[in-house]
Amino acid sequence: MSAAIASELTCRELVELVTDYFEDRLSTAENRRFELHVCSCTGCRVYLGQMRAVVRVAGRLAERDLPAAVREDLLQTFRAWKRA
Repeated sequence: MSAAIASELTCRELVELVTDYFEDRLSTAENRRFELHVCSCTGCRVYLGQMRAVVRVAGRLAERDLPAAVREDLLQTFRAWKRA
């Protein structure tokens, strides 16, 4: 396996790094791998766009804007996802 192929980012790795990418916490090398992957992967490019939209919309919401039942459903979903 060549060094170039060995250093390619996988879709799963991109998903795990997206928050750090948004917060500019990736090293220069990680950032380059991230952006190269997005350039060559349509699915991840779409995912990144969706995540940007979520961040933009969520940034305008306050906790008090969510009905209690919705808030609890979201928390349960995230807890289940984290355990998985």
